[in-house]
Amino acid sequence: MNYCGLWSMFRNSVRQIPVEVKRYCRGNWGAPFIVGFMLLLVVAAVSSSMDLAISADAVAVYAYYAVVIGVVLQLVCFLKYSKKTGDQPNGSG
Repeated sequence: MNYCGLWSMFRNSVRQIPVEVKRYCRGNWGAPFIVGFMLLLVVAAVSSSMDLAISADAVAVYAYYAVVIGVVLQLVCFLKYSKKTGDQPNGSG
């Protein structure tokens, strides 16, 4: 495979990523909040390592809110789609 073929394959796969992310987020409403939680947690850790404890604490609080919202939305989404498909949430039936 030559360089042009490899480059075009890379461009096509990069163009496809936003479409797949949108599709994933439609079925998993809490996913953006959980990803945001992880990013905020990294920011809090870096802030803490740079001796910015007050900033790290504030960012950690926002990260906590993001994970709570994300988990609640994932639960709502799970319950909605399990009713739609007829699956039982506890796995029976």
